[in-house]
Amino acid sequence: MAPRFPDYFSRTARAYSRYRPTYPAELFDYLAREAPGCGLAWDCATGSGQSAVPLGERFQRVIATDASVAQLALRQIDDRVVYAAAPADMAPLGDHTVDLVTVSQALHWFATEAFFAEVERVLVPGGLLAAWTYDLLRVDPEVDALLDRYHDDVVGAFWAPQRMHVDGGYEDLPFPFERLAPPDFRMSARWTGKRLAGYFSSWSAVGRYRRERGEDPVPLFERELAPLWADLDTEREVRWRLTLLAGRPAAR
Repeated sequence: MAPRFPDYFSRTARAYSRYRPTYPAELFDYLAREAPGCGLAWDCATGSGQSAVPLGERFQRVIATDASVAQLALRQIDDRVVYAAAPADMAPLGDHTVDLVTVSQALHWFATEAFFAEVERVLVPGGLLAAWTYDLLRVDPEVDALLDRYHDDVVGAFWAPQRMHVDGGYEDLPFPFERLAPPDFRMSARWTGKRLAGYFSSWSAVGRYRRERGEDPVPLFERELAPLWADLDTEREVRWRLTLLAGRPAAR
């Protein structure tokens, strides 16, 4: 049976678990302050738990769900996090039990109307929904130009239509909640060139390219990256622009 969700990551689940970036601690500190309590958080579309584990450091309990069983099989084990396979609009949670709902780099894949209805069902009065996305990473002009070429030209035809929402910083996505004005958050890491190539391998478009073309663009990307990085085992700073949507259901 075909999945009832756009499953672009099960085939790249191992690369996703290994190479996707983590998020700044300040982001989770902010969400814990803005939530009405720190009892229960729901991390929706958790992937392999990149947000669930830091939430577990700030909330008494975290329910982390994903529709991809392959992603959950590679989850980060943490005693404070309970993982469950579930689509975004069918949370295994009671009505009005959740202080915070989070969605990291996944809202663009959802049937948003159904998901937002589920958020309203599970949130306590004054509860908070936070969804964030990050754009194409930046290093320096030469590496950036290579990344842009692979993103736009080499695998460009293999991006799903929803990807345009990421490129637009979620500005065109509906968000029917009373929005907060969060501070800006800096998202950065120290990566080797090999780690950057691994990150490229986790892109959904790369997975579709492999399936439909029968070849892997990652080795060529790594060869073209090598002279721009000098030593692929050397760490350099990589940066992303993080966009956060945060808000509460309107009082009724």
